[in-house]
Amino acid sequence: MLKLFKKADLILLAAVLLIASIIMVPLLQKNDASANGKLFARITVDGKPYKTVELGPKEQELEIRTSYGYNLLKLHDKGIQMIDADCPDKLCLTFGNVKAVGQTIVCLPHRLMVEVVSDAGGGGGLDGVAS
Repeated sequence: MLKLFKKADLILLAAVLLIASIIMVPLLQKNDASANGKLFARITVDGKPYKTVELGPKEQELEIRTSYGYNLLKLHDKGIQMIDADCPDKLCLTFGNVKAVGQTIVCLPHRLMVEVVSDAGGGGGLDGVAS
């Protein structure tokens, strides 16, 4: 009986791993928006368009000075990252390098939002369903 129990455990474990891999493989595949079109960072201040820049491998810095404050963005590795800001909480520096369609960087004190978009249209996928 003990031997059968161990065999059943192995079968159960194999089944769970197989189901998990079937579910996880599509989720882990990289959403390569560059194959669908070019990636851009759309920057808005106080809800109004400020600037749109193409995301590419070239490294550059973009300084944003408005009446709300100062932010410094770094474009690198086909993404964009907030590297400096004079806001009091500095939460905008924690978003990291965003590079997937739909990802955002937000600095609430400066009313600044950076959103990754594609010229191919469409979003970054389904986030949820509401009825």
